Amino acid sequence: MKTVIQRVRDASVSVGGETVGSIEMGLLIYLGVEKGDDETLIQPLANKIALLRIFRDENDRMNLSVKDVGGQILVVSQFTLCANLSKGHRPGWDYAAPPEEAKRLYELFAEEFRKLGFTVATGSFGAHMAVRYENDGPVTILMNKSRTPKEFI
Repeated sequence: MKTVIQRVRDASVSVGGETVGSIEMGLLIYLGVEKGDDETLIQPLANKIALLRIFRDENDRMNLSVKDVGGQILVVSQFTLCANLSKGHRPGWDYAAPPEEAKRLYELFAEEFRKLGFTVATGSFGAHMAVRYENDGPVTILMNKSRTPKEFI
């Protein structure tokens, strides 16, 4: 799994001009599911993200998590994070999980944040989406699974 995590003041996603998900302050998370990923990765990844200390404390230091600040979560599926760029100039998608499996894991990922007590919004899997957000900082973090299962870097 690959993620792009952005600290946002607010964010929304729309399909065909209609908003399908929106949050106030919190995290916008793009999730790419790769072949071989499974549900054992969901809980460790969600926990790691929920506890990332990337929000500012009273001393203006990044020392608080989204959980600490009562933030919300917007999860958007993004298979393009799984692009294979090793040949030519057109991305290949052979690293991306099949759509049915990617959707299943995407939904489990969003549900894991709900289990952790977060208000969670999502995009519309497989749809052409427009994402609007105000990045706060800006803070943008890339997180990928490491070579060791259940660890993320």
